[in-house]
Amino acid sequence: MTDLHDPRFATTLARGLSVLRAFRVTDDGLSNAEIAQRTGLPKSTVSRLTFTLGQLGYLVQSPRDDRFRPGPTLVAVGHVAAASLSFLVPAHDLMQRLAEETGTLVVLAVRDGDKMVLIRTWRPMHVASIWLEVGQRIPFQPFSSPRAFVAAATPEEIDRIVSESIADRDAMADLLTTRPLVRTEMMRQGFVSTPAGSGPAAYNAVSVPFRSGNLAEPVIFTCGALPSEASVERMQSDVGPRLAAAVRTLERLTGQAPGLIRTEA
Repeated sequence: MTDLHDPRFATTLARGLSVLRAFRVTDDGLSNAEIAQRTGLPKSTVSRLTFTLGQLGYLVQSPRDDRFRPGPTLVAVGHVAAASLSFLVPAHDLMQRLAEETGTLVVLAVRDGDKMVLIRTWRPMHVASIWLEVGQRIPFQPFSSPRAFVAAATPEEIDRIVSESIADRDAMADLLTTRPLVRTEMMRQGFVSTPAGSGPAAYNAVSVPFRSGNLAEPVIFTCGALPSEASVERMQSDVGPRLAAAVRTLERLTGQAPGLIRTEA
């Protein structure tokens, strides 16, 4: 649980990190006002933080438009973090091949607070696919990745998530209510299938959890496609089993345990 009142909690550091998390791959720089809007911090606070982060090399400010962009220090830290996730190396070829064979977008999502954030994408060549980018955040609602994550999380992990600041507690309650059914679905067929909804989930998707020894929680591999490109039936009969097989292969290559904990006390 994040205890903001704990005397050990460094509020200024937390605010600085929230500024860094405000940036997305598709951004062409952000102004202080835009960062303030995304973080909910006062603009005066953001100005001090961006100045400090700029002095330390985590951000750079363009003299052309005064907008801030990730700096070399932040890029270096990101490369170190990515390198620590050793499973990404064998996952790359497996998931790129899966994207090509199925014509779907393959993404890797991890939990970031009350959202799932995409940290890798694999696109099929010469095939139009849904447009999701690294850094995009998916709320904890009944979408494919959050459903698979909640189903794969242990009771202890669930308690930790629920104790944190979840913006949409009704949606989280729905995910917890359907968790037993989703777990049964994944144990029976190896993946969870979620039909297209509306808004950010207007695509058919299948998801499979993966557990890495480098991370405290499961991560989620997902294949997604527009309904016009891949029907629910094809996602369930073809894409889902292929994704499950790819993740099982990744587990064997990396010596990791199954992503779904099959027994609970």
